[in-house]
Amino acid sequence: MTPLKGLKVVELARVLAGPWAGQTLADYGADVIKLESHEGDDTRQWGPPFVERDGSASYFHSCNRGKHSVAVDLRSAEDQAFIRELVSGADILIENFKLGGLAKYGLDYETLKQVNPGLIYCSVTGFGQTGPYAHRAGYDYIIQGMSGLMSVTGAPEGQPQKVGVAVTDIFTGLYGVTAILAALHQRHSTGTGQHIDMSLLDVAVAIGANQGMNYLTTGNAPQRIGNAHQNLTPYQVFDCSDGWLIIATGNDGQYQRLCCLLDLEDMAFAPEYLKNADRLKNRDQMTRRLTEKTLTRTKSDLLAACEAHNVPAGPINDMADVFADPQVVARGMQVDLDGIPSVRAPVIFSDAELSIAQPSPALDEHGADVRAKLWNAIKS
Repeated sequence: MTPLKGLKVVELARVLAGPWAGQTLADYGADVIKLESHEGDDTRQWGPPFVERDGSASYFHSCNRGKHSVAVDLRSAEDQAFIRELVSGADILIENFKLGGLAKYGLDYETLKQVNPGLIYCSVTGFGQTGPYAHRAGYDYIIQGMSGLMSVTGAPEGQPQKVGVAVTDIFTGLYGVTAILAALHQRHSTGTGQHIDMSLLDVAVAIGANQGMNYLTTGNAPQRIGNAHQNLTPYQVFDCSDGWLIIATGNDGQYQRLCCLLDLEDMAFAPEYLKNADRLKNRDQMTRRLTEKTLTRTKSDLLAACEAHNVPAGPINDMADVFADPQVVARGMQVDLDGIPSVRAPVIFSDAELSIAQPSPALDEHGADVRAKLWNAIKS
């Protein structure tokens, strides 16, 4: 049995943050109807690469599995009425239109809560429903810059760097899911739904985590330090004779064992490196001495030595390495959905199952059935 079996979701979202929330709910067993324009979600064209089965881009397939696609024209009074009828039997609606964008179609929260007082209506925008930027469109790349994430990512020299995936979109989708489930829990007590206001910028600021707190407690904005850590050292990428290895010591004992396996016993208990605060103060000379030793070792040799001495370390894999990794294979992270490869949700329940059996839908694949039968067309 899936945890969210029978929960009904209408998704009026495109690109990534909203669809990621919808896909997560679908993975947990909810019935998700994705309403798309007749041109389809923008990401259907965000290729190459494309999935041969339906011609949609791999990007689209990364965030839309398990859903049912229905094409609609929001300017059509008939389709507006169809959506309202669909919403009358739904638990959740997810949308990521610009501020006020759905009001002109009678599909905003204030209108739809009259149709369904129990509706959980989740709006995803770049900057939220209030504030001086609320009217702006939001894009992950821009949000990474505005939120400070890029200011602490990358080497000190050259341009600041973005993260290699759209993390503010992904995190906003996941925070959106947790908020939706919290609102559903509250509905058990109140009997009514509510509007959830999700902002990419809010989320990106929130996930600044220790970097944000570093600033708030000192008044000094953290700067880019490459692959090093603002609060711990040695906790970074080290050069080896044939590439790189991540070594991440989180306490004094791990640091001391690292020194010993590198034949640097004199550094293990030296006063200038004894505590993490000492090591941060003398980071440059400590890193220089450690690197002189790591350069004499191969990646595999040093990794084996770190594992033998209980020093946290790991390789830097490309995606081919990732999906060939024995641990990733053992955990079943790659799944096949009717001939289309996918990545399963990273959750394992002890007494429930994920709903990962259907690939992302073709455009309007379920339109005729859903229009004819509404929610009865969705097989639980």
